[in-house]
Amino acid sequence: MTRTSLTIVMGLAAATALLAQNPQPANPAQGPPVRDPLTTGYVQATELPDGAVPPVSANGNFIIGATHPPSPDTATKAGVPKGTVHTFTMNSTDSKLYPGIAREQGTRGEQDPSDSAKLVVTTSHPAPYTRQVAVYVPSQYVPGTIAPFIVGADGPDPLLFTALDNLIAQKRVPVMIAVSIANGSGDAQGSQRGLEYDTMSGKYAEFVETEVLPLVEKQYGVKLTRNPESRATMGCSSGAAAALSMAWYRNDLYRRVLSYSGTFVNQQWPYNPETPGGAWEYHRALIPNSPAKPIRIWMHVSDRDLLLAFRTDGMHDWVLANENMAKVLAAKNYTYQFVFARNAGHCDRAVKMQTLPQALEWVWQGQAVDAKLTR
Repeated sequence: MTRTSLTIVMGLAAATALLAQNPQPANPAQGPPVRDPLTTGYVQATELPDGAVPPVSANGNFIIGATHPPSPDTATKAGVPKGTVHTFTMNSTDSKLYPGIAREQGTRGEQDPSDSAKLVVTTSHPAPYTRQVAVYVPSQYVPGTIAPFIVGADGPDPLLFTALDNLIAQKRVPVMIAVSIANGSGDAQGSQRGLEYDTMSGKYAEFVETEVLPLVEKQYGVKLTRNPESRATMGCSSGAAAALSMAWYRNDLYRRVLSYSGTFVNQQWPYNPETPGGAWEYHRALIPNSPAKPIRIWMHVSDRDLLLAFRTDGMHDWVLANENMAKVLAAKNYTYQFVFARNAGHCDRAVKMQTLPQALEWVWQGQAVDAKLTR
């Protein structure tokens, strides 16, 4: 190779590395840009054989893909006891914490010209809503006993219920209740869903604790543990941010978190000067500057996850946000597992079907399957 050729090759390599670190705005018709998990500055991760998932005994960073075969434990199996799924409706008129808001259809907020971190939303107003809540009770549950449970966002989630049928039967997770709660409608800033999931506080955890769980216990004759070590949260996108907020702000209630394509970015509205970057503050300041909390967290992000290039605050890259989360969790010695999925998108269904059973088993490590719980 000539000196000139070598220079060209080195220049192309440098340009490729720069593009990976600073991906160009995607063509909306083509979707988000593809990010390389081996990009300089990303966490060092173990690349697994195609189709494999990380072992449940391992912590740290992993790369999966490019194909995502579904786990056999996401399918209904003959001979496996099926849990019962109950559903009920909640009305905004009955809520003391969330009376309801909505953003007018076809509108969105605009960045504050004096502060790109702020979004000005003028078209949000009070509005009623209803939401569905699905309650999974495994066939192995003994009425009157105290059970662990998992709370899921954006429910109902039939895939979760099927996975629990199989994992409980195999004694890979405890006999647990699942409470899968629909959001209050809409998406992003100015919506009820955005208010619930992207607000940096313990309010959503309080809503679940005081308005949802008492109905679950009363209506279906189950007893839910008060032990935070035996309570888990999960969600995707902003639902994942909510899952972490439930544990971060109410560590007395939840200590196990499962996150798909976590929206650890600047989506909070209304603006809060205490957390000016919304959930971006988790990896920018909150986790690095706080004593480690007893939280166990499983996280995923995809190589084609979201990047809102039109937002110029530098805090709307889902891949970078999750990479940063892995960095700060490692630096503070948290127990975590981070999965970067090749050939996948935001809240990718195939990735969830591949990883959910493993993720559930990992997140419940340390909780005895046959533990006798007290309140």
